[in-house]
Amino acid sequence: MGYHLIDPDDLDQWDDRGTDVRSLSVAAGYDYQNSKIGLRVYELSPGEQSGLRYHSHDEQVEVFYVLQGALHVETPDEEYVVETDQALFVDPGSPQRAFNPTDADTTTRALAIGAPSVDDARTYEPSTDA
Repeated sequence: MGYHLIDPDDLDQWDDRGTDVRSLSVAAGYDYQNSKIGLRVYELSPGEQSGLRYHSHDEQVEVFYVLQGALHVETPDEEYVVETDQALFVDPGSPQRAFNPTDADTTTRALAIGAPSVDDARTYEPSTDA
């Protein structure tokens, strides 16, 4: 058996993304690649997006659970506004871009869950795929 109590405030920046992201799953010893789950906390100031540009995943399901503020998620069909204590599930093959709009009043804090944790992101170009 194994248990891992992690405080995201104790973690360093996870990678070289231009936004504040902490990987809880890596801190718990789960590999970034080919593990059952990836779990990260994002803090997005107004005007920031969650590291990846407009993209989709071949295999991974993504879930965004908002802890504070509101997360906007652009898709080819509409823009979802995910409020505090709401979750948005994104199925594999579904293009999206998560961000905090420039005109937002507050920072957005969101938990991003990816299962399985695989690097299968594909860039989505609305102008050519729409």
